[in-house]
Amino acid sequence: MNKIKVLIVDDSAVVRKTITELLSSDPEIEVVGASGDPYLAAEKMKEVVPDVITLDVEMPRMDGLTFLKKLMSQHPIPVVMCSSLTEAGSETALKAMEYGAVDIIQKPKLGVKQFLEESKILMSDAVKAAARVRTRKLSAVSFHVPPRLTADAILPKTTNKSMVATTEKVVAVGASTGGTEALSVLFRGLPADAPGMVVVQHMPEHFTRAFANRLDGFCRVSVKEAENDDTVMRGRVLIAPGNKHTLLKRSGARYYVEVRDGPLVSRHRPSVDVLFRSAARYAGKNAVGVIMTGMGDDGAKGMEEMKEAGAYTIAQDEASCVVFGMPKEAIKLGAVDKVISLEGIARVILDHA
Repeated sequence: MNKIKVLIVDDSAVVRKTITELLSSDPEIEVVGASGDPYLAAEKMKEVVPDVITLDVEMPRMDGLTFLKKLMSQHPIPVVMCSSLTEAGSETALKAMEYGAVDIIQKPKLGVKQFLEESKILMSDAVKAAARVRTRKLSAVSFHVPPRLTADAILPKTTNKSMVATTEKVVAVGASTGGTEALSVLFRGLPADAPGMVVVQHMPEHFTRAFANRLDGFCRVSVKEAENDDTVMRGRVLIAPGNKHTLLKRSGARYYVEVRDGPLVSRHRPSVDVLFRSAARYAGKNAVGVIMTGMGDDGAKGMEEMKEAGAYTIAQDEASCVVFGMPKEAIKLGAVDKVISLEGIARVILDHA
């Protein structure tokens, strides 16, 4: 199998070196170049065409956003934005995804050992996911890899029977690569009184609030970044904050969320498996589970637990997914009641909630 060829574009020599080391340590990835600005990158691409580009946003001579627009209009190549933008600047990165970027990862924070260990997995996964995307016009270093944890690390599995059904339903949604645009399509199809939703979208810290605010601006439902103890209610969508696990909880008739720290689960924080397990435990038959576009298998086992608890489960179909990884794994487990296109998900949710 041919290695995935990656070109790194970043104005920081230190960052270029660090990302090169992180990605080169993966046997499936080959870094074919590291350029300090888009002009140098264009020269490098005359020698070798990469499968994936990692691209900074703020650079001299030509900013990453301008380069991305030119690239996607002339010679589309999957792009992963690699940015350390502050929350105020994250709107720029979200705009980059509208222009065709596949994903956003954060620059390594040098000197933080745990971050480097975790980012090796997250960055490699982002690049591998990008290499599978169907684009459209518009020296190895040894790292300790932490063990792959399950939702048990956050919420131990219980053998208790699920709660009896009530009239109030809640929806748990999980997405990753391609999910930012997929979620905007889903939410636009929801009425103002849609059932309460809790969403895990794999996205870095600081970006989720801007993402939620952007969706809130054009959807009939209210969309916000989840905060600890927020109530899950009709007409409200809560987006799990980046770098925090988010769980659905219940107290009497009230559903709410718990936002907490914890280790990576299924290679992610927040993890869809954690959210889905909590939905299985605290909502049971009152829940609807939705798994959408994304690489890997985060959410598959959690969706299986939701189905076993009596929830109705939905998966996005392959044709409408950017990456048919997470839905495919859930389907393979027999955890899905309905497989449907992105445009049809909202209607199925409403039919069962």
